[in-house]
Amino acid sequence: MSEGADQAREPANGAAYFGEETKALREALGLSQEKFADKLHYQQAQVSKVENGTVLASAAFAEAMDRVAGTPGVYARLRAKLSKHGYPDWFVPYITLEESASGITDYSCTFLMGLLQTPEYAKAVFRAAHPRETDDQINERVERRIRRQEVLERDAPLLLWVVIHEAVLRTCVGGRSVMIRQLEHLAAQAAPPHVTLQVLPYEAGAAPSHLPFTLLSLKDAPHAVYTETPTHGGQVEDTPSVVAAAVSKFDRLRMAALSEEESQTLIRKIMEDHAR
Repeated sequence: MSEGADQAREPANGAAYFGEETKALREALGLSQEKFADKLHYQQAQVSKVENGTVLASAAFAEAMDRVAGTPGVYARLRAKLSKHGYPDWFVPYITLEESASGITDYSCTFLMGLLQTPEYAKAVFRAAHPRETDDQINERVERRIRRQEVLERDAPLLLWVVIHEAVLRTCVGGRSVMIRQLEHLAAQAAPPHVTLQVLPYEAGAAPSHLPFTLLSLKDAPHAVYTETPTHGGQVEDTPSVVAAAVSKFDRLRMAALSEEESQTLIRKIMEDHAR
């Protein structure tokens, strides 16, 4: 546990634990939520959400706390550690890269990538993969997945380029209503300039890759590739030759895929098909 935190207690919920630390700091400084928010340069509503554990503070929020408290890196390190709490060890290297990445390119051919999932869709995916877990356990998984989407909403959002196989969009995950809302969300997520979404249609034939993979870029240069297996979790590989091969494969996928406009048209068509 980071400096200044209670090392004897393992947090059951990272957001709630950081919220307690945030409230404790504010009260130690003798500040109201409004005054504390002013010093952090955030809205009071955001401070309230963090303190209540509704959301885990962003990295920038934690850095602002360090600035106000005069504790260089203490809250930032605590927040970084808690952001990884609950993830399996094999997934932590990916999460670490995702948080600092300048860009991500992803090929989805089984399920939509986590950064684009709705809570309902994510819940259906996790329930299928973990049928014996309790609702609380599944909900914790969903919360962690949705929290990761903050990288698309920060002041300097990462650049996201996704190629999605048509089969992913036609698979009825969670039922028709869940899929319709998921596709509506997907179409909306593709609107900002930092997100590029293409669909690889059935008519494209054999895909350049039969497995999903994710490329992560640091400082706008491809740095590592992430892949998963059904039995051994995921792996981050940064060997230059492996990364170069993945870049080449993604280039072929995006060239075979529909344009952004054509992809949006197909998404709307598939939405209508799910509604029938």
